[in-house]
Order: sequence, then C-alpha cells, then structure tokens
Amino acid sequence: MKTPADRFPDLDLARHSADTYGNHAIDECLAGRITRRELLRYASVIGLSLAGGGVLNAPHARAQGTSGTSGTPGPSNQTIRVAHLTPAGAVDPLTVTDAASLALLNQTGEFLIDDDGEKRVLRPALALSWKPNDKGDVWTFKLRPNVKFHDGQPFTAKDVAATFDRLADPASGSAALSVLKGVLSKGGAKVVDDHTIAFHLDAPNGNFPYYVSSDNYNAVILPASYAGGYEKSFIGTGPFKFEKYQPKVGASFVRNPDYWGEKALPQRVQFSFYADQQAQLLALQGHQADVMGTFTVQGGAAILNNPDFKTMGVKSSAHRQIHMRTDSPLFKDKRVRQALALSLDRDLLVRGLFKGRAQLGNDSPFAPVFPSSDAGVAQRRIDVAKARQLLAQAGVPNGFDVTLTTEKYMEIPDLAVVVQNAAKAIGVRINLKVESQSLYYGAGTPGKSDWLDSPLGITDYGHRGVPNVFLNAPLTSNGTWNAAHFKNPQYDQLVAQFVAAIDLGSQKKIAGQIQTLLLDETPVIIPFFYDQLIAMRKGVNGVRFTAIAQLYFDRAVLSA
Repeated sequence: MKTPADRFPDLDLARHSADTYGNHAIDECLAGRITRRELLRYASVIGLSLAGGGVLNAPHARAQGTSGTSGTPGPSNQTIRVAHLTPAGAVDPLTVTDAASLALLNQTGEFLIDDDGEKRVLRPALALSWKPNDKGDVWTFKLRPNVKFHDGQPFTAKDVAATFDRLADPASGSAALSVLKGVLSKGGAKVVDDHTIAFHLDAPNGNFPYYVSSDNYNAVILPASYAGGYEKSFIGTGPFKFEKYQPKVGASFVRNPDYWGEKALPQRVQFSFYADQQAQLLALQGHQADVMGTFTVQGGAAILNNPDFKTMGVKSSAHRQIHMRTDSPLFKDKRVRQALALSLDRDLLVRGLFKGRAQLGNDSPFAPVFPSSDAGVAQRRIDVAKARQLLAQAGVPNGFDVTLTTEKYMEIPDLAVVVQNAAKAIGVRINLKVESQSLYYGAGTPGKSDWLDSPLGITDYGHRGVPNVFLNAPLTSNGTWNAAHFKNPQYDQLVAQFVAAIDLGSQKKIAGQIQTLLLDETPVIIPFFYDQLIAMRKGVNGVRFTAIAQLYFDRAVLSA
C-alpha cells in the first residue's frame, strides 16, 4: 500500500525550502487533515514554492476564471468590445468601491500579487516572492526587476511604499481603509532596497498577502510621483495603456508595446457604458459588444439558454447578510433570531434565485471557497416546527410584526420576498421597505443609515479572498459595518486569534469555534454564497475574470 509520502513525493522535496509553517502544513496534508488543494493555496499565501505546482512562478500566470483558448495566437489588430456598467463616480484607485470602476483599474494597473480565482492560489505579479517573519507581523516581498510604468518611469520599492502610504492614510479618503485599518498603518511599508519591500504590520496577520493582492482592488501600484488626475492617464505597469476616457460614455485601452511580460493579444479594448444589465444584454444580443461583466442570473435567461452566447462563473465568497439587531426588543432573544434562520429553505434559494450557481451558506462568513472554513460544522436546514417552538419559548408564540429594510440591487428584492413568505410560516409578519442603494446606505445624510439602524435588513457583501474583513467589520463589537449591533467578547477574541494565526491547521480550528458560536448566537443569516458570472459571444475566448468582477483581456481572441 502506498503511503501519502509515496503519492506526493513533491511534498518531501518541498521540505528543503519550507520554513516551520510550511513543514507543519505538509505534515497536515500527509496526515490527511487538510487536502492537497488546501495545502497549495496555503503555500501560496506564505510564499512556499511546491514542486509540481504551488506558487507558480510563470512570467505572468494571472489567469482567473477563463473562457478558454485554442492554440497560441500572436498579437492581432482585434478590438474587444465590452458592454460595461457606468462607473458610479470618478475612477480613482484611492476611492473606488463599485464593480464598474474597479474593473477599469486593472486594465492598465497591476498588483503585487494576483488572486487566481479558480484554483484559489496567489500568484506572483509585480512581486516575485513573499515571506513572513516568525511572528507574522513583518512580511517581506521581493519585487520584479525591469518593469516600467507607461510613462517610462522604472518601478521600484519606493512606488510600493508610496502606494500603500496613500491607501493607509486616514486623511486620504481611501476606500481601502476598510481593509487596512488595524492591519497596516501609514509608514508601515518600508523600503529595504530598490526591489525589496517590508510590510511592518500593526499586529500579526496570517493572511496578509491577500491585503496587497488583486483581492484588494484599490491596491494597484502607482508611481511614487502620482499626484491625482487618474482619469487623464490611467497610469500603471500593465499590458494595456490608456487611450481615451469619457465619463458616462466609455473608455478604451491599447496594447502596451513595452510591457515587461507577454504582450497583449488584442490591439484594443473598448468599453461602452450602460445604465443597467438589461441595456448591456441588448448590446450583447445586438452584436454591439463581445463581452459583458457582472452578469447575473436574474433577468439573464435569454443569454443562459441561447447557444450563440456563453456564460461562465467562478465560485466566490460574495453573499447577502440578513442582519437582526441584537439590541432591539424584537431580536434581543437569540431564540427569535434562530427561529427566523430556521424558516428559510436554503436549497430552494440556491435553485430558485441562482439556478444552482451558488453554494449553501451556514450563517457565518466562512464560505466553502475558504480553505480555513471548517466543513465539519453541521449545516443549518429549514425546520419550521423547531422555529415555532423557539418563538414560543422566547415568549412570542403568535409571532410579531417587523419591517425589513433593504436595497434595490440584483436579486435582493426577490430574496426579501422569500424571507417575508418564509417568516409567515412561523407567524412572523414582515413588512418590506426596499430602497435605492443611496438611501439605504445613507448617502448625503451624515450619521444616518437605514442599513445600520434598521432592526431587520439585507445587505450585499462582495467577494473577498479570505474571511478577515467579513469577520471584523460586520460582527466585531466595534466593527464599522456592525448592523446587527452584535457585541460578544468571546467572538472578538476568537477573531483576533484567527487573524493572527499563520498556519492553516490553527485557522481551521479557530474557524470551527467561530462558526459554532455564530450558529448559536445568529446575529446574521447568510443563506448562500453566489458565483461571479460573465457573459460573452460564443466566438470569444481567453477572457479572464475574478470573483470581484475584475476583467482581463490580454489573452482574449475573437474567432468567426
């Protein structure tokens, strides 16, 4: 009988370059406590290169989801036309938060690391390698030499330090502060030499490489001399460079002949902006576009069932959180919160709202795509009888009336109706209040947000490569997005331990404790994690995309 070491001889070879954390992970894999896939992803985080494919050091292996290619075509004069949502505001790496804007950033900009959305590993981009110190509070990155910005300036560690100083500066208006706050402070990125940068963190962090990867879409590397006016230059180091940008109209980018890696195949990528998905679909069906991103199942049946088009997806951690304010009279008793969670048929939601293109959620942010998630925690299922019993024990056998406030976005209004109907079966009477996104999030009204103030609400959460932000911002006692007003010292302590843990075994053990605690307390209901989808004409190949709606066209080709 073959032993695990016989089946995976490359793991023993990898021990020669592995540190303590790497060898521990290899032992866990050989013992069967983590899978080979989980080991490969963990190895990519700590910078361990495994023989046969761990951290793949190909010159530019940044493929995410891909529409596939046949053969190896060379550069052409083709133009890829994209039906794209209109950016919500000014396109600036420092401030963007919407999917339409962030997909424009990576046309010309690059990151230190690319998050391979399909295989769930981190791959070198502008950084060639990275490694933590023993505590996990200093991460050192070796940078790629001979890279130039589009204006001819050489790329060095000074550019990296300046980029993250801007992103981590509380006075800069940085959208990345939601990710970097408490992790990396201004001045924490220190130049070692021209091609080495050391990140000195506020506290140990086992998943830090994700914070400087494409997963943090604001973190495209800009020159140290950058002084604003991004829409006039789209300055970067990428395979395409800026040609034209017109607000509310479109943008175009052309092949960068001086790119450090493989030259882009198409000559040009042309984005045309549209107000909504239906307008994008019409452009695609009318052959005015070749590709559309951020495709959703809702309203897209004409494409899903049409052989002239194809849709592809990558699994993600994107989800909806149904929060219940734990400090309100209605939801103060956790048995009431548990009852509402038990009223939902999650399998039906996945089939009905997403046509199967989603995974079950279990009322914690630990999505199935995260290697640190503990799959051994029992899945919550619909149980109407148990829900009614819990309401009776909580002193509300006849249910109660409550308003559910949410946003008009994607499938969320439909989800709200499903929640309303499910609650009827246990005697809870829900009135729906569906608002525009600007009203729901309190735009233009300082200190006022229906999202954070409503006793019951549904909020959208986009994909992240690791659960850290999901664990902190919406659920820790001082979390900036804590709509459930959940305050639990044990939870806060477990999250701090999880964030600091470097080895995957420790992360999984703590994750199981967090998942169990949240199932018991149920401050939020997370019924599913949906796939990120893209739609295109059947003759389009080589388009790559990520779970946070980034689009890559450098290997794209059009066939007849």
